[in-house]
Amino acid sequence: VQLQASGGGSVQPGGSLRLSCKASRIILSSFSSASMEWYRQAPGKERELVAALSSSGNKNYADSVKGRFAISKDNAKRTLALQMNSLTPEDAAVYYCHIDVWGTHYWGQGTQVTVSS
Repeated sequence: VQLQASGGGSVQPGGSLRLSCKASRIILSSFSSASMEWYRQAPGKERELVAALSSSGNKNYADSVKGRFAISKDNAKRTLALQMNSLTPEDAAVYYCHIDVWGTHYWGQGTQVTVSS
């Protein structure tokens, strides 16, 4: 399984970005049943969980992003997404996608999000 993250960039405070994580070399049934998350890591800080999507469709968010971020997936396209709205400088970080396929963990390469005026 390979994960390719994209969609990062530089935005002004209050702006929006949509991150995508394309999975390849994975069959549909495995992707559909996987649990998935987005993490982020800012300079000098530990990696933190931002949003999670369970195999049953339950969604959970870090308190800092509730109401602003939305995690979703498209099974047919084998893509995980993170819609980020009302971005603040505190959201600036490298964002990583992660999926757990039957106990095996896979990470994307990370995509940089910069928020500054």
